[in-house]
Amino acid sequence: MSEDDVQRTDRILVIPGESVGDSSLKSGMGTYRRGDEIFAAQLGIVNYRAGFVNVIPFSGKYQPKPGDSIIGLIQDAGPNSWMVDIHCPYTAFLHANETPWKVDFGTTTQYLRVGDIVLAKISQVDETRRVNITMKEQGLRKLTSGQIMRLSHTKVPRVIGKGGSMISLLKEHTGCRIFIGQNGVIWIDGELDGMVKASAAIELIDRGTHLHGLTDEVRTFLLGGTNVPDTNDVDGV
Repeated sequence: MSEDDVQRTDRILVIPGESVGDSSLKSGMGTYRRGDEIFAAQLGIVNYRAGFVNVIPFSGKYQPKPGDSIIGLIQDAGPNSWMVDIHCPYTAFLHANETPWKVDFGTTTQYLRVGDIVLAKISQVDETRRVNITMKEQGLRKLTSGQIMRLSHTKVPRVIGKGGSMISLLKEHTGCRIFIGQNGVIWIDGELDGMVKASAAIELIDRGTHLHGLTDEVRTFLLGGTNVPDTNDVDGV
């Protein structure tokens, strides 16, 4: 399979061991080379970019990395820190010193309670997979309004779109503020009708990430099409 085949085969679903490229391409994420041929190393969607062939996992758990912007749910509060669900196999820890507030010992629940939603960033992941997060950078904060959605972190690039095209489309036609965490948690805030439409459109994207023509389908829906997906996977903040 060469670059000449890119337009015809981009975003097809492949299984481990399936051929995805030849010597005209470089082996990227989720692939391996054997001789002059490149094969998929995992179940996923083929993606060709800048001379590389990648296989993006079709599903899988989010693996936090320092610098990732995420949305988390406060699970528990201690005297000087909080445990945070970041939609991955590991619980994250937010220390009081990593917040924008001056938090006295034993007063954490005056600032963040169980069930609160925070916009944060991964600051450290150690060898034992202990994850620390921070809220000290500009723009990081507690989210006090809107709704959240959860989807596989592997779908995040499709919701954003090439050059931000899909997320811009969603914002333009719903009037909502939308933030997409790299952990697959999405925050939507705006008028009720706009939030319902945005969450429904994101559900449509989630179900059809492997399809060609998805942007046009989403645009049709946002402009008043009748293809309304199930939006049961939406939680209030």
